[in-house]
Amino acid sequence: MTAAMVEPDRNADGRTWEYLLQSWRDLDVPEGWRAEIDGGQIALVPPPHRHHNGIAERVQRALYGVVPPEWGVYQTLGIHIAALGKLYMPDLVVVPSALVDDVAAEVSDPVDAAEALLVVEITSKSNAEDDRKKKLWAYAHAPVPVYLLIDRFDEHGPTATLFTEPQNGAYKHAVRVAFGDELRLPEPFALTLDTGNFPH
Repeated sequence: MTAAMVEPDRNADGRTWEYLLQSWRDLDVPEGWRAEIDGGQIALVPPPHRHHNGIAERVQRALYGVVPPEWGVYQTLGIHIAALGKLYMPDLVVVPSALVDDVAAEVSDPVDAAEALLVVEITSKSNAEDDRKKKLWAYAHAPVPVYLLIDRFDEHGPTATLFTEPQNGAYKHAVRVAFGDELRLPEPFALTLDTGNFPH
């Protein structure tokens, strides 16, 4: 991960979040890279490994079989937790399509993370700890009702963990399975993921 520091209060009226957001909008990010905001910095995240993309594709395909037509499954949609000064681009996020369709084509504003129905993060070697800790904490605070963490680099072997029922900035429930086992997503998804076909 590469970070570009943005100085707090650099804009005239001291609105750091607005300044960061405008800087994020104006970035010319190389193709395949993603830009995120965390801790007063805009960080550039490099393109992921092929296995990472293979997992994202399998999960996205499975989700398309269960989400209603008024929802979308997106790979490059920014979501923000403005109260925490964070903006992430999850590997997958499910939100009502109207939130994306109703925005002017030239505006690339992120969606409020509280509108997300499901967020999926797939770890890379360089960002695994962020996905396990910082993003887990931020998504619980949003609150995002369902967070699926697919961790190819878990110290005990590749795993998938489903976090649900965020309350007071933490998820009340977590179900963790090793690659090869099935993982059941709750309603409204009612989907059983077969992690056995995830490349790793």
